Amino acid sequence: MNIFLGTSANACIGIGKAFVIPNAEKRIIPQQHITDDEREKHLQRFDNSLANVITAIGAQLAAVKGDKVQSEIFETYYLMLNDPEFLGEVRKSFASSDMPIEYVLNQKTEEYADRLRCSGNEYLAERAQDICDIFGRVLDDMLDYHPFKIESVPDGAVIVAKTMNPSDTIILSKRKIAGLALIEGGVSSHVGILARSYGIPAVFALDKVTEEIKTGNTVIVDGIAGEVIDCPDEDTIKSYEVKIEKEKQRLEALSKFRNLPAVTKDGVKFSVMANIGTVEEAEMAAQEGADGIGLFRTEFLFMNEANQDIGSAHVHASGFSEEKQFAAYKRVLEIMKGKPVVIRTLDAGGDKIIKSAELQAFSIEEKNPLMGLRAIRLSLENPNLLKTQFRALYRASVYGNLKIMLPLITSVEQVRDALSIAEMAKNELRSEGVKFVEDVPIGIMVETAAAAMIADCFAKITDFFSIGTNDLTQYTLCVDRENTAVAPMYNEFHLAVLRLISMTVKEAETAGIPVSVCGEMAGKNDSALVLAGMGVRTLSVSSKRITKIKALLSQFTLPELQAISAKNLNVGMTLEII
Repeated sequence: MNIFLGTSANACIGIGKAFVIPNAEKRIIPQQHITDDEREKHLQRFDNSLANVITAIGAQLAAVKGDKVQSEIFETYYLMLNDPEFLGEVRKSFASSDMPIEYVLNQKTEEYADRLRCSGNEYLAERAQDICDIFGRVLDDMLDYHPFKIESVPDGAVIVAKTMNPSDTIILSKRKIAGLALIEGGVSSHVGILARSYGIPAVFALDKVTEEIKTGNTVIVDGIAGEVIDCPDEDTIKSYEVKIEKEKQRLEALSKFRNLPAVTKDGVKFSVMANIGTVEEAEMAAQEGADGIGLFRTEFLFMNEANQDIGSAHVHASGFSEEKQFAAYKRVLEIMKGKPVVIRTLDAGGDKIIKSAELQAFSIEEKNPLMGLRAIRLSLENPNLLKTQFRALYRASVYGNLKIMLPLITSVEQVRDALSIAEMAKNELRSEGVKFVEDVPIGIMVETAAAAMIADCFAKITDFFSIGTNDLTQYTLCVDRENTAVAPMYNEFHLAVLRLISMTVKEAETAGIPVSVCGEMAGKNDSALVLAGMGVRTLSVSSKRITKIKALLSQFTLPELQAISAKNLNVGMTLEII
């Protein structure tokens, strides 16, 4: 028995026979010089292979129509293959080179992939694999190279490989795969997203698994612990079979909370809402029994549109139109059927890069983007963009219970400026005779120490608070949680973070305005209890956590929750020091 440690990409368990996918043989790219007379033939071969791959992708896209996750992958590939900027650069480089078209295409693909990997943005870095995958297919067609066929993988196998292409993962999703064990891969990669979407247990960042695990070996993929066990003994297999059965029973037991309110043992009511980024996620939230939407990250609407063009050096956001926004907001409000829906204005910047002609200020090169022109700052630098978003939001307001939230607020002036733009949008709609709800509540994200420290000032001019614990922790502790060198210092239970949260909750209570938490703390068992004991009565979490949090709260009384909070706030220690 051999245990490999890695990173969990989907927290569930699978047992099956290993199928080790061999590392792809390296393509032999021709490097002999060509003459001018040969150029036309090279370009014709490139165009033919490009057309062949576009046709194949188009057929695959048609075959998965109705499956959003699969469709998005193939749509991304289709747009990459038709990206005029990338293809133009390939042709331009070939025109000034005396090397074969295969050599030029390979060089340009690697150049663009490296650019994405070094972008400083996790989403873009993960897309480097996509561009290598799809233009690798074009190269294979040009070279008449036929790599390993993923279709040969048997049903029920545990896939062991160096890496996986998203398109291969889609094929495997139809084969009832027992698990994925990969040397490479990121949690936010398309492969990771697909694994979670299809319920495939997955562990990435494993060392030497393709060398030491043999095809046919029994393998356990423990996506909860982030482990892969090769050739487990009978006792280990039996213990994991028990775990799988218990998890199945636990999920079935939790399902009873789906349509029940969140209530403590002594009858204190809570709202457990959902964090979403797309319309489809709103549908999932409704199915999971969400009490509403506590955070609709609108930037993901724009990123999904913009990043379809990921093969380009410039990412263009075509999703900023008022009509597209209105349609999305309206649909989410309709799905939630009168339950509150908190929609956050564009929170672009930092690690959520969107480049567009509509975001001129975004072209500035920033040394520290997380501290730079992002969120409300970026929106206020582009007032027409913010006004368009307000117009779409107000137009949608008549279809449900809308609330609007402003991100990364650090000053009263920012709120006043945003409210002024909102009023301009309302005046335009009035003059056009468009119906909308006049008194849509507008609140702020409390995600910096500055906002928490002057929460009393914000409470006088806003309608609600939502505490974003991810950024609050990061900014308070000066820790970039994406930086592995300091990631262990990222601690949501740091006394400074907890005190800032407690301070914000108390100021909201004093002012009589609602306060919620929509950061990761709200969806974790230990921190959810602490927040509940502090006085937070609305928690917004990922849809899959809703029933779990409801079940958790039902196990405690309010005094018990308050005792847990007091202990974590170090009340006793503080008094002792004084």
